[in-house]
Amino acid sequence: MTLNLCVLTPNRIVWDSEVKEIILSTNSGQIGVLPNHAPIATAVDIGILRIRIDAQWVTLALMGGFARIGNNEILFLVNDAETGSDIDPQEAQQTLEIAEANLRKAQGKRQTIEANLALRRARTRVEAINVV
Repeated sequence: MTLNLCVLTPNRIVWDSEVKEIILSTNSGQIGVLPNHAPIATAVDIGILRIRIDAQWVTLALMGGFARIGNNEILFLVNDAETGSDIDPQEAQQTLEIAEANLRKAQGKRQTIEANLALRRARTRVEAINVV
């Protein structure tokens, strides 16, 4: 049995095909989804989506949103998403270093919150490259 997985951003369809299993990051932790999973709707955290196709695993960096799971169909509506293989490692590392520097020099609550979010996004992109 398989699951129909669709990952949508405001600008494009990032993923639309059948998969064997996924592991996603929600606001309350990671969950795994196999065929015939109980229906749920959940917030999706900034983090990695792991997708199993046969014996191969693929990673996507998700930038938060929502997921609906039911009837062997999974729909993600996310702010942004990139496959790990599409991320330039040098650019991602450079972005991470800039985000870390921006957090160190952030002043005030608003700048600190924005810098923390940028850092989480940058770390997720680097993690998506390095996940095996």
